[in-house]
Amino acid sequence: MPDKQLLHLVIGGELKDVDGIEFSDLKKVEMVGAYPNYAEAFRAWKSRAQSTVDNAHARYFILHAHKLIEPGPNDEGHEH
Repeated sequence: MPDKQLLHLVIGGELKDVDGIEFSDLKKVEMVGAYPNYAEAFRAWKSRAQSTVDNAHARYFILHAHKLIEPGPNDEGHEH
């Protein structure tokens, strides 16, 4: 039986401040991709982050999307 898909998204771009997490221009945020598990997302994140090492304002993030889309106790599995 295959492992349960746990959707992870990798996004990134330039931040307003190197110490913050606010993007300087949301229109330029890069969607690196969607991955079925953390390990694959981490590999994509690492590759993309390393390719921008010379840009101090560039940051990439792994979003645990599966935690955002799984129904809560009051949702009864309905889509919104």
